[in-house]
Amino acid sequence: MNRSGSRIDHLNLAVPDLAAAVAFYEPVLASIGITKMLEIPPNATPNQPTAMTGFGLADVKPYFWLIDGGTVGTNMHLAFTVDSREDVSTFYRAALAAGASSLLAPGVRPEYHAGYYGGFVLDPHGINLEAVCHHG
Repeated sequence: MNRSGSRIDHLNLAVPDLAAAVAFYEPVLASIGITKMLEIPPNATPNQPTAMTGFGLADVKPYFWLIDGGTVGTNMHLAFTVDSREDVSTFYRAALAAGASSLLAPGVRPEYHAGYYGGFVLDPHGINLEAVCHHG
């Protein structure tokens, strides 16, 4: 079964400390090919009073945004699709090295589907992050 589709165009996460969040996410996301693409200063537009940093696939667009001065919601979870099980492990190790704590080491999660392979960490702001590969 093809599980590659998504209708989500972009996602903003409000964080209490943008600089700390960028310092964590930049190397972690780079481990799976997602790069920092755009930094928007505070008050760049009338409706955007706080600074923002956008991450995405190079030469495509930023689709994951960190927004300064916010509060992280409860039970927040974000999963990034990767191409291989090794990529799950790479993400997991990079996150731990950047200051995350382990929630679930990379492994098969048959409760989701037979080919689901994911690794879960808790980022420094309390967000449950995952890298997932949907095939063996």
